[in-house]
Amino acid sequence: MRVLGIETSCDETGIAIYDEQLGIMAHQLYSQVALHADYGGVVPELASRDHIRKTIPLIDAALREAGCTKDDIDGVAFTAGPGLMGALLVGATIGRSLAFAWDKPAVAVHHMEGHLLAPMLEERAPAFPFVALLVSGGHTLLVRVDGIGRYEILGESVDDAAGEAFDKTAKLMGLDYPGGPRLAKLAEQGEANRFKFPRPMTDKPGLDFSFSGLKTATATAIANETKLAANGPVDEQTRADIAHAFQQAVVDTLAIKCKRALLHTGLNRLVVAGGVSANVSLRAQLSELMASLKGEAFYPRNEYCTDNGAMIAFAGLQRLKAGDVEPLAVRARPRWPLDELTAVD
Repeated sequence: MRVLGIETSCDETGIAIYDEQLGIMAHQLYSQVALHADYGGVVPELASRDHIRKTIPLIDAALREAGCTKDDIDGVAFTAGPGLMGALLVGATIGRSLAFAWDKPAVAVHHMEGHLLAPMLEERAPAFPFVALLVSGGHTLLVRVDGIGRYEILGESVDDAAGEAFDKTAKLMGLDYPGGPRLAKLAEQGEANRFKFPRPMTDKPGLDFSFSGLKTATATAIANETKLAANGPVDEQTRADIAHAFQQAVVDTLAIKCKRALLHTGLNRLVVAGGVSANVSLRAQLSELMASLKGEAFYPRNEYCTDNGAMIAFAGLQRLKAGDVEPLAVRARPRWPLDELTAVD
């Protein structure tokens, strides 16, 4: 079975072809970073228009890369949510239309299920059950995973997601868009222990997250250092030290909650996925955590951490095999709880 995957939930147009026997046959990705850079963040209308321009050419490129035609495709999978409504509708409309024109089944994929299953694309794939930490610009979730579609939400962010906190804090520090990766890079030059920020919601039971207060604490530190510099620019080392302290607070918080979730469930496998899962400091700390618990940590390769068509094609194939196909109507869900998905038996 071979599936074409289409991802257009935010600011990346991702197209891939996944074959059940051969694996990833084609992987095309276009990032809109340059388009949104002047605005310091994603502009939904511009994102939607750019997906319209790029999706069909990337599908053509993926078919050429895989050396196949529409006749070799057994189904078309597209991200139906969550995400930006306009961007989702581009992928859903194109995907559903292609499936109709090609007389193939269409599959609506949950964006976060795609991320959750991305480590399955690796040679060393996790076995069920496991705990998953999904960390991206829009979501921070801890999930018990007993199978595809068998999800129990253990904890989630009550305000800013981890990736969103990275981006907003980077903007406070004057870093260019996309800020999260730039802040992480700056943090590599920072010295530990000069600044100390809170580890939110770790002093009380539960597995939910909150990062807005951490962002405020960082903003206060920046303001204080600006005053000390006589309202001039904060020196580069101080900025790096603040970035280091912020990143360490986020990483520590995620690690504390992951350990708590693993002990709560009695599981010893941890899957980490989503854009923030590429963070080097986070991977190092979670790998140390799993070693201390005599467990294993699983991650997708970096190119599958951010939004991409490969994870959508893979998730779509699993759903297609179970007969979970879309009716003719085009539907998109900007909000779509992960635990509403049906199980794949």
